[in-house]
Amino acid sequence: MARVRILKNEEAPPESKEFLEKIEGNGAVVLNLYRTLAHSPSTLSNFVKLGNVLLDHAELPPKFRELAILRIATLSGSEYEFNQHVPIALEFGVTQEQIDNIHQWPDSPHFDKGERAVLGYTDQVTLNIKVSDRIFNMLHKYLSDRSIVELTTTIGYWGMIARVLEPLEVELDDNLAGSAEKLLGRQ
Repeated sequence: MARVRILKNEEAPPESKEFLEKIEGNGAVVLNLYRTLAHSPSTLSNFVKLGNVLLDHAELPPKFRELAILRIATLSGSEYEFNQHVPIALEFGVTQEQIDNIHQWPDSPHFDKGERAVLGYTDQVTLNIKVSDRIFNMLHKYLSDRSIVELTTTIGYWGMIARVLEPLEVELDDNLAGSAEKLLGRQ
């Protein structure tokens, strides 16, 4: 059971209620994560806006983004985050073998050099914050400066999500978003 009440639209503060209704009006799924953040209206709106930028306006290849998110979820033990992103990862070309091996990616033959660079970078940022020159230089072979900034922000953002979901014990939604389109809405 969640430690903080998951608010229905009518229970949310007026600014959050309006924002949740706007999400629904755009055809997007309103996640339990959003309903939890609805306790703090400005946190909710800015949180969702940044997530949408990273999902829909980034140069970073979506496959790399989703590999990083799955790895962050694995490292943080966030079942919610992992389960929400498996269908999205599959949508953007992450294979089932990669999903099954994300916890042991260094020993798995299912990742190419670019994916390994992203996962190595994700591990170091998530676990150490600082990144070795070796890992950074390897990543820079595959990504532009802009994509590296977006990857780093992605790691920070989805790490923050895990740090909201896990301590507050936010319950997995009855219906998963299932696709990036359902997370973003398209109306």
